[in-house]
Amino acid sequence: MTRDIREPGPAIDGGDADSAGTDGLTVGRAAALVGISVRTLHHWDDVGLVRPSGRTWAGYRVYSTEDITRIHRVLVYKELGCSLAEIGRVLDDPATDAREHLRRQRSLLVERIARLQAMVRAVDRVTEAADSGMRLTPQEQVEIFGSHWRPAWTEEAAERWGESAQWAQYLERAADKTPQDWKRVTAEADALTADLAAAKRTGVAPGTDEANTLAERHRASISQHYDCTRAMQVCIGRMHAEDPRFAEYYDTLEPGLAVWLRDVIFASAAAHGLDPASVTWE
Repeated sequence: MTRDIREPGPAIDGGDADSAGTDGLTVGRAAALVGISVRTLHHWDDVGLVRPSGRTWAGYRVYSTEDITRIHRVLVYKELGCSLAEIGRVLDDPATDAREHLRRQRSLLVERIARLQAMVRAVDRVTEAADSGMRLTPQEQVEIFGSHWRPAWTEEAAERWGESAQWAQYLERAADKTPQDWKRVTAEADALTADLAAAKRTGVAPGTDEANTLAERHRASISQHYDCTRAMQVCIGRMHAEDPRFAEYYDTLEPGLAVWLRDVIFASAAAHGLDPASVTWE
């Protein structure tokens, strides 16, 4: 049962009161404290992952110290790539006590730090020749990727994502690829897009086994370049549908393919416990 905190109703912050006294934090204050959005907290409340233990007299959500602690645990597991459904099962498991949660989280974080440090060392070994992300001349890029390819796209990608861990991973892997490797990658990508277009054309519905298999192939294709989580794939699917250049490319293969692919990716992510409407790049 939630507590009813009797107090005047102050200004609204993000849909809830701006302050709730010393007994708890409203959603706006809690979101600001932990560095996430009010929308995310509302979603976690809706799905039962983190529900505020109190309410003000006006009905505003109030988060206790214990609630904030749970939010931090959720954030740790999200950082480790767990889905919301998986996180809920772990946190609500009566067989695991709070200290065991913390020990497990610390162990997983140490492993992640070690992987990131190894990635940093690998990036340091990347030579200037690989700054473009490929050991290919512009002419070779066009010959391999087709006449629609623009070498300037690599520079644009570097400007847009150059500070990300995924771009660093892409550079490391690209530096080891030969022209023959890129021809193989391109052939596999062409086969995938052909299969996607055929599935859309024959009426394969998002969420079906066939569509989910294609979604996994799509994510595996991206993961050749960097480790692509389902959350990242959702963001990519959204971009394919919303960016005119990507949409034009897919829709040229099959009308409506860009939106269909986005829906396929969203359905696959939802089947694994993600909310496509609220996920971010992680």
